[in-house]
Amino acid sequence: MKTIQTQVRYVEWLSPKDMHLASQEWLSELKFIKDEHLFFEDLITTFTSQLIESGKFSENKEIIDAVNRSQKRNNLLIEAIKVHENDLQIMVDGIDQLDEEKAYTKEHSGLMIAIADFLKEYKSLKTQLFSIIKKIKKEDKQKHLIDKK
Repeated sequence: MKTIQTQVRYVEWLSPKDMHLASQEWLSELKFIKDEHLFFEDLITTFTSQLIESGKFSENKEIIDAVNRSQKRNNLLIEAIKVHENDLQIMVDGIDQLDEEKAYTKEHSGLMIAIADFLKEYKSLKTQLFSIIKKIKKEDKQKHLIDKK
């Protein structure tokens, strides 16, 4: 007798209101991240000379490139959520369109996974960037103290 492995998926039923609220929360969080990206750009601009002169130029360049990729992905997610929000009409129009409603729910689940992945990567990127800037600030402070003596 052979055992067949199956994957059990539990799909939580979400009402249109729940999906709307989730989309609004995602938009809010991604717009905040968009503002943080502007802060990161300013931070990188401020510390450009230290980022270039340090011995880890290639590593720093990779982080800067990752910030740029993160910014692009964030913008794409914002646009995808806006389109997703506009398509919510399918769920609340009172007309039974089972295929369209199922596709919308599937799209919502996909967005949920994509945003969770993005936020995880973003948090890691943010930690790495702040670690580099923190190290640069420490080195500057040490140089300043040495120069004072």
